[in-house]
Order: sequence, then structure tokens, then C-alpha cells
Amino acid sequence: MRLINILFVVLFMCTVAHAQKPQGDLLSQSYLNALGLSDGADITESTRGRISLTVGSGNYLIADTFDVNFSTLAIATPRGFVFGRFRQSLMFQDLLIDFKGEVICLAVDSENGRAWVGAVVTENNSEHPSFTTEIHQPGKDVWFRVLDTGPGSNEPDRSTFMGFEGAGGIITSLEYCDAQIWPNDPPNDRTNPVTRGNILVKP
Repeated sequence: MRLINILFVVLFMCTVAHAQKPQGDLLSQSYLNALGLSDGADITESTRGRISLTVGSGNYLIADTFDVNFSTLAIATPRGFVFGRFRQSLMFQDLLIDFKGEVICLAVDSENGRAWVGAVVTENNSEHPSFTTEIHQPGKDVWFRVLDTGPGSNEPDRSTFMGFEGAGGIITSLEYCDAQIWPNDPPNDRTNPVTRGNILVKP
């Protein structure tokens, strides 16, 4: 079975479980293409059994001011298989901040709709000098966390901005996924509301 077909099956199953919350954008061919997914890989064997994932796209707003466009797909299995891509992009001080990455770890707290995504930078197209330093280059670790508020919720889904080496005392993406840090005073501290689109966390 081709990769795109597998992902459609996985995401469709998740959509059925969250039928009250629109998921159409998450299943579109254009969405998967935007993540740069390869149609050639066969991950059938790796994705058998219980799957954890987060998938989402749209925009979130930092400090009621900075509009971030995002797209994420991250899949992990008990056998240790991890697959995914992400992109986050915004304008800051009239300069572009734009990152793409390959997911290398995922941790999920399904009871609370939380997921921690760790990745490595594959492309940095940023113009802002604060995001063109050594820790921001391709091959360096990057991470973020997301919140799925659940089907039928009046509260928006949420996402953090990206963290890089040294942020919050974290050095690597694997350390970030293992730590599963979630500041909650105030609730969902340092996460930002999704203003367009949706985030799904499963199981």
C-alpha cells in the first residue's frame, strides 16, 4: 500500500473518532503535499498496531499580534517507528521566519489532548537575524507542543512556537519528548490559540 493511501486510512480513522469536530482540511491531498510527504515509501509493517499521532494545519496567534502559519504530521508506534514533517512560518519585524523539519520523536497525553513533537531542521528560509544563528541551521534540533481541545469544544486548539537548543534548559528533541513539560499556571501557559484550522491528537 502506498504511503499516501496509508496516511489517508490512518487520518480517516481519527476523523471518525472526532466526527463532531471538522477535519476536512487534515485529509486533503493538498495538505499532505504541503508537508512534503513521499508517495514512494511503504510503512505498512511499521504502522501495524497502536498508533499515536498529531496532525494539524492552519494559523495560530502569538500575543494577539504575530500570525503563524503551521502544518504538522507526526506518527509514532510502540515499535519505535516515527515519521512526520512540520512547517512554521511568520513575519516578524517585516522579516520572514520560516522553518521546515523532519519529526524524530513524538509523545502523546491522549487524556488531556497534548502532544510534544521533536524534530530536526531540514530547511531554514528565515531572514530575521535572530533565527539564522548556529542553533537554527539544518540538522539542528527543534521542538514544539500542541493541544487538541477535543470534539465539540468551544475552546480553540493551541500550539507553542518552536524551541531550539538551550530553550528552557532543553538541549535535544529527544530530551524534550521525554520530559513532556507542560506549564499549566496559568492553564496551558505559553501556548497560542489556533485561529484558523485544527489540531488532532490521537489516541
